[in-house]
Amino acid sequence: MSISRRGFIESAVVASLSTSLHASNTGYQDQNNSRADASRPAKRPIMICAHNGLDYLDDAFAFLKSGGDTLDAAIRVVKGPENDPKDTSVGLGGLPNEEGVVELDACCMHGPTRRAGSVGGVRNIKNVSIVAKAVMEHTGHVMLVGEGAERFAVAVGFPRENLLTEHSRKVWLLWKENNSNQDWWGPGLADPNWKGPAIQPESQTELWQKRIRHLEERAVAIGIEPDDRMAAVHQVLFPPTGTIHCSALNDKGEISGITTTSGLAFKMPGRCGDSPIIGAGCYTDQDVGSAGATGSGEENIKVAGAHTIVENMRRGMSPHEAGMDALKRIVRNYNGDMKKLKFVDMTYYILRKDGAYAGVSLWEGYEKGKPHTIAVHDGTRRSEVTTPLFQGYSQDFPAVPVLPEEAGI
Repeated sequence: MSISRRGFIESAVVASLSTSLHASNTGYQDQNNSRADASRPAKRPIMICAHNGLDYLDDAFAFLKSGGDTLDAAIRVVKGPENDPKDTSVGLGGLPNEEGVVELDACCMHGPTRRAGSVGGVRNIKNVSIVAKAVMEHTGHVMLVGEGAERFAVAVGFPRENLLTEHSRKVWLLWKENNSNQDWWGPGLADPNWKGPAIQPESQTELWQKRIRHLEERAVAIGIEPDDRMAAVHQVLFPPTGTIHCSALNDKGEISGITTTSGLAFKMPGRCGDSPIIGAGCYTDQDVGSAGATGSGEENIKVAGAHTIVENMRRGMSPHEAGMDALKRIVRNYNGDMKKLKFVDMTYYILRKDGAYAGVSLWEGYEKGKPHTIAVHDGTRRSEVTTPLFQGYSQDFPAVPVLPEEAGI
């Protein structure tokens, strides 16, 4: 991903203003306008997934249509980003925790046999989606975590390998230096280029220009490639979440789902989000359908999002209605406080057993011009924009810092 300095500064400065404006003037988008929900006949077989799985759907769909197992088809999609060192949200090359170690999470559910497998906080094993399936197939457990999950993976034949690519290591190093006011990373007082903090009031634009310019200079010194520098700066200032979910339904009505991730960038070691939690990051019921999630993992855990959606469909809600209800539960947990909700985002990928599907999200996207999307293949591979609960765009967290003049300094 390439981001220009001008575009980055403009988006950073405008984000808080535009998000607040949209949020304060908008209520729920409750109409059933999902293009995938009721506007056309449901089709089987069909696969749905997060946007980073789009390029892997053709091969997986051909496998599914030829009689391949639904879970194996879904794994064919998600292992693509897991194997891609340029995808810093999943598997190899995932952005590490705060100690510089990549930790991966995944879970899967196999509808035809009603089994499940999950792993959390796994280090040194690239394809944790397949490890989750191995837990399902080769143990009497459902979930293994940490060192035990890694030892299990090695025991059943997965090779240990270093998941921290040189690029991700440099982004992590840049993040460490950016936090050097809280630790001893980064240039110290003896460095000839060290400068003390500004004490005079500055405009918001000037403040952002200065922060971004400093990080870009450090990115050059660290050796981050020119085309990757602004993207790295953005990742440092706003640590990203990243995940891929895929659900697959064959022509016989068999359905499976899987979710895999490297989690929140620079997280506390041992942190698990929603992706390895069956019922949160992924849930599949052979009688009803399948759902998965990407976004604010902690918020999704609290509403058991994927399970909630499937149970809503069991009670007769459409995929669209079921997803919107789960989003409203997140909103309810914050009593509708838009000052907090603008820092939260969630996308649900929903597939019913008859082939009806929906993609819904809390906000339209992370920034204007880049809406949340769901990737679909039912004979035609395509990307579709999700239906948002709120108009406008979520804001990166941590928030834009309070400026000196705003603080009365």
